[in-house]
Amino acid sequence: MIIYYLLMRLRDENKTEAIFNATIQLVNEIGFSEISISKIAKKANVSAATIYIYFENKEDMLKECYLKSKRLMSDSVIKGVDNTGSTRQQFENYTRNFVEFIMKNSDYFLFIEQVSNSPLLQNWCLDESSNLFTPVFDMFENGKKQLLIKQEDANLLIMYSMLPISQLAKNHIKGQFTLDESTLNKAIQMSWDAIKA
Repeated sequence: MIIYYLLMRLRDENKTEAIFNATIQLVNEIGFSEISISKIAKKANVSAATIYIYFENKEDMLKECYLKSKRLMSDSVIKGVDNTGSTRQQFENYTRNFVEFIMKNSDYFLFIEQVSNSPLLQNWCLDESSNLFTPVFDMFENGKKQLLIKQEDANLLIMYSMLPISQLAKNHIKGQFTLDESTLNKAIQMSWDAIKA
């Protein structure tokens, strides 16, 4: 009987993915305050009881969705970047990868933003997600050591250089702006100019 029970409790990856996708879509559509396990279950086409097999509670589920989204973003941003290249080239490659992530995974990106902007949830997973972007932070620190980048906190430099570009990408997704290759090149140059020493 115990073996049967354990087998029944094994995760079905398709259900897990459906729950993640439903959660992300609903948070983006209706926000945190309106989200509930029953709404997520309905959108994911699973029972509410099924969600509790996979997650302790709603907060645990939201936290796991956030971590999954951050991991996906991190993997996308650092993918293929040669950390032995010049600081300027690394910056451009990270920035291009970041824009590509936003364009291809706008639901994940908007979900991450929702979590980041929520006063209830903004301290989530700082320990678990802080090392995901280590190569990016290392690039900024190395650039500072080489006197190529302003001698400011890496977090400030990242926000100052990346937030404007993420806004351009979001406006492109909404159809309010055209972010073509030429415009992206100009935006990357402007971001670099803003942080270079």
